[in-house]
Formats: sequence, C-alpha cells, structure tokens
Amino acid sequence: MAKQRRGRVLDGVLLLDKPVGLSSNHALQRAKRALDAQKAGHTGTLDPFATGLLICCLGKATKISGSMLNADKTYVATLAFGQETDSGDLTGVVLEQAGEGFDGVSESDLRQVLKTFVGTQLQIPPMISALKRDGKPLYEYARQGIVLEREPREITIRHVDLLSFGPKHAMIEVSCTKGTYIRTLAQDIGRKLGCFGHLSALRRTRVGPFSLDQAIELEPLQTMSEPEKVLLPMNELPEGLLPSAKNAVTT
Repeated sequence: MAKQRRGRVLDGVLLLDKPVGLSSNHALQRAKRALDAQKAGHTGTLDPFATGLLICCLGKATKISGSMLNADKTYVATLAFGQETDSGDLTGVVLEQAGEGFDGVSESDLRQVLKTFVGTQLQIPPMISALKRDGKPLYEYARQGIVLEREPREITIRHVDLLSFGPKHAMIEVSCTKGTYIRTLAQDIGRKLGCFGHLSALRRTRVGPFSLDQAIELEPLQTMSEPEKVLLPMNELPEGLLPSAKNAVTT
C-alpha cells in the first residue's frame, strides 16, 4: 500500500531567515512542520555555519526553483586574515598561517585586492563541497585525505563592497552569479594579500528578486497560530520566474 502523504496542500513561497547551526534541509524540515505542509523544497543550500535567506517553495511554487537556482545572489561575508583552512571557513582545519608577528593588513591594500575580483573569472571549487565525482561528493574524498583535480568554473562577481575594516577582520558585501563559492573567494583574497585568510561568517541577503528583509526567522514562524499567512501566494510572485520544478530539493 502506498504511503499516504500527510500535511496540508499549500502553494506559495516562504522566505526564511535560516539560523546558524542548522543545515538548509534541517531548517526546511522545521519550517515544513510549522506550516504542516505536504510538499516543500528549498532552492539553494547554505552551509550550517551560514545564515540568511533560504527560499522555501511549497506545492506549485516549486515550479520557480530553476529560476532561483540560476539567480544572482548577494552575501555579507566576514573575512579573517592570517589563517587558511582546508574548508575555506571557520569550521575547517588550519593549513597555512601568516608569519610570526603578523599584525594585519592595510585597508588600502585590501581595497586594491577586492577590485581585482570584480568581473568574470574562473574559480576552482573547494574539495570540501557537495559537488560530485563518480557519484560521490567531493567532501567524502576530502575526508579520506584525497585531493582531486577540479575543473575551474566560470563565475561573475558583480560587485564587492567593503562594509567595515579591521587589520585582521573585514566585512564585505558580494553580489555574484550562481555557483560562486564565497569560501573560496575569501581564501583567494587572503592569498592575494599574502597573509592567508578564511571566511568567519556568512549571511545571504538576496536571491534574485527576493530580499532578506522580507524573510521571517524560524523561531517566530514556529510559534505562529497561522504561519501560512507569511507565504507569498503564487499570484504575488515577481514576473519572469519561469517554471522549472525539476531542480527543487523536495521532501
């Protein structure tokens, strides 16, 4: 006997502000339970340490998933200078570090380096990523100490703005095309500065036409008596989001 689906049939888009410490799928599952929704999927993974805009599509709204996966994205990233990790972020193991007596970078040097990353370029994906080789994610090879050749991918950085500066930490805003690894960008910035670097925090603020200031945090969503009221209905979605349901991560 086929397993009967549970939950309500809901159609619409939930703009969720994913909290730190949860995987994107875990956050989606909690939101799905809060809404008692029958079908839901997200359209672009955030690492557990990252926060910010996670677009969750319910029911017929999964048709916009292709557009969202291909959309430009904007992030606020915090860079830490002086150490490089195997993952490119604060969760990894330190592989390289600046020499003894390193007291930080100058703001003028950082601004000059940031300018060099604006535009179309090739970026090598990190080994600790969900990209697959022979059906197995790269991070599984990395856990075994295996480093594989990765094909560089063309990305475009629309802009990089310096939001705040300190000699050992800086906050930048990055607008970029799909497939851009901000962890790798942080690593490459550190290398170009000659001091190494990694990503210490990441927050996604925009995906295509959707902005973080429209999003709801998970905890308030879970305590609402009528959480479905925060959904964007199908007839209020921005124009130009062409149907493409095949790429949704549905559960």
